[in-house]
Amino acid sequence: MKLLMVSNFFESHRGGLDLMAGRLIRELLHLEQDVVWVATEATPAPGDPELKGRAMPVHAINVTERYLGIPFPIPSLRAIWRIHREVGSVDAVLLQDSLYPICVIAFLFARLARKPVVIAQHVGIVRYRNPVFRSLMSLANRVVARPMLSRADRVAFVSEITARYFRGLGFRKPATLIFNGVDTDIFRPINPIQKLEYRHRLNLPVECSVVLFVGRFVEKKGLHILARMARHRPHILWAFAGWGRLDPREWNLPNVIVFSDLTGSSLAPLYQASDLLVLPSKGEGFPLVIQEALACGLPVVCSSETVDADEAASGFLSAVALDERNPDATAFAFCGQIDRILLDCGAERHLGGERFRFVSQRYSWPACATQYLDLILSLPAPVR
Repeated sequence: MKLLMVSNFFESHRGGLDLMAGRLIRELLHLEQDVVWVATEATPAPGDPELKGRAMPVHAINVTERYLGIPFPIPSLRAIWRIHREVGSVDAVLLQDSLYPICVIAFLFARLARKPVVIAQHVGIVRYRNPVFRSLMSLANRVVARPMLSRADRVAFVSEITARYFRGLGFRKPATLIFNGVDTDIFRPINPIQKLEYRHRLNLPVECSVVLFVGRFVEKKGLHILARMARHRPHILWAFAGWGRLDPREWNLPNVIVFSDLTGSSLAPLYQASDLLVLPSKGEGFPLVIQEALACGLPVVCSSETVDADEAASGFLSAVALDERNPDATAFAFCGQIDRILLDCGAERHLGGERFRFVSQRYSWPACATQYLDLILSLPAPVR
């Protein structure tokens, strides 16, 4: 079976969905599947030999992310024609989420060509502070996402949060839950001596606690709350790995350091050199960075909403309720949880091994890819 996978961006965009798509296509290739990956050229296509001739960038206009921090590139007419041609040449289509224009276009062409479609749905609703953005996303889910999901041949949700948001929707076949995997050969705990070596290598101080954030620097990740946290706890070094329009360097705080060039496996030493991961985000599925941090043995402090992404993982996560009306109170609540964890260093070292074992058993990339392949192989035969 020849498969077309469509996503908003290639993995060079460095969002969780983008990195997941890159790893999934490689796992499907390892399973000897014929897969082509189409995404917008907003960021570069992968250039490694494994994906040579399989990663196909299409032109799109990406002004919304540049000026609003919302990733919503609009494919050009030439790109639409390219998508039409690629859909016509495959047996099935795998879409990474439903709301992005490139995925909507591929879905419509697949329906017209009577090609079976699988949708991997990552996000339900993002509760933006801006009421206009909130209303537009809610409308888009009603008008676009729900009809697409109900008409897809198969649907996979990447978290329990997303599955609950779309609960009650009439699917053609029962939807399934498929968690993203983690490479535990790379993301794993290290001993204290290695941790000191990594701190020296990354120019991180040895004598103070390091709290880490990994993700895009955008509103939904809680950057406004993190700025308050960094000001409330000047004795903690706050390390940020990512990029975006809300750059923490602009806070001009001496206890903030930014790593803009780390992604994928190159992030592992930063996790391993840190003491804790913090993620005050909203409107996500199950962030890959939480899985990676747990695999490295780190405690995680995140929003109550994110804790609900996988009930089995909730015992390894510290939850804080997000109060949109009072970001200062939210920041203080996060700081309180962080203080408690950092004070109990001995227990945290002991729990690191348990976190790694949990991740190793629950989140496997080969198992994830096999589940998607089973969905794909269960599809009805395409019309020729």
